[in-house]
Amino acid sequence: MFTIKIFEKYQIKDLELKNRIVMPPMCMYSSDESGYANEFHFTHYVSRAVGGVGLIIMEATAVLPNGRISEKDLGLWEDSQVSGLRQIVQACHEQGSKIAIQLGHAGRKCTAADEKIIAPSAIPFDESSPVPHELTEDGIKEIVKAFKEGAIRADKAGFDAIEIHAAHGYLISEFLSPISNKRTDEYGGNTVNRTRILREILLEIQKVWPAQKPIIVRVSADDYLPEGMTPRLMAEVIHEVRSLFDILHVSSGGVVNAVIHPYPGYQVEAASYLRAKCDVPVIAVGLITQPDMAEEIICSNRADLVAIGRELLRNPYWVLNTAYEKKIEMDYPEQYKRGFYFHKQ
Repeated sequence: MFTIKIFEKYQIKDLELKNRIVMPPMCMYSSDESGYANEFHFTHYVSRAVGGVGLIIMEATAVLPNGRISEKDLGLWEDSQVSGLRQIVQACHEQGSKIAIQLGHAGRKCTAADEKIIAPSAIPFDESSPVPHELTEDGIKEIVKAFKEGAIRADKAGFDAIEIHAAHGYLISEFLSPISNKRTDEYGGNTVNRTRILREILLEIQKVWPAQKPIIVRVSADDYLPEGMTPRLMAEVIHEVRSLFDILHVSSGGVVNAVIHPYPGYQVEAASYLRAKCDVPVIAVGLITQPDMAEEIICSNRADLVAIGRELLRNPYWVLNTAYEKKIEMDYPEQYKRGFYFHKQ
């Protein structure tokens, strides 16, 4: 038996993870207009906890009805939505996994029927999308308040951390990118102004979120267009809010339909750059499917945690199977132990 880095514990604030494997947020589009978590969500997330994931980040959860990406997204805009989430949290804890929730607002990419589509500027996502309403300053204040109230509910549900969705061309990401933010007031123009809404959201969340629980921010570090977000420009954004969060989750794309040529680990370079440039712990993500790749990313100090997305959709027990194949000593679920006997060398 021996150990490898991805199976080492990781601690930040009072959050201790049993390994460095993260399940990133992936929308399941399995709720209804109520935004409630249901039996599918319970089965989906708890099975990954049984499978040994260190940190599960639940899918994008809207802080307002018009913040849903679709009509089948989870919501946390009212107290009645807490109960179903709490059951998932408790069951994941029973399996030894920690669990966070991603709070977000879809902005101009909302496709829910009968909802007012809003954005930093009246610029549609693409030619087939509706022109959104440009947010007023009062509207921005309502968004900030909704994130704060969502954080309060997330804490009541027992989540170990929260992730603020500032990636993939949704509302906060739209403010951050020069492509989608053409405002001329204090929320547009230079980096300080374009980052203002994210800063205000984080400041309000800090007032209500327990200090011992980490705050994660997920960003798109690259718009894949020269006039858009780049890792260098994202570093400037991070410097504006670095003191207000604990972990950076580095993704890319989504503001426009840019041409992207993904390959295994294609977003790791940006994560590594921001980790060094901004002195921040990072989660690397992006077609990381092989244990050896995940191990290399951690061992080379390019990231602190690695997110395994599609592979965990295909195989909820990726962590257990990897430990078995690599002959890593770990606490297998009692009910499944007989499936993981090690052969003598």
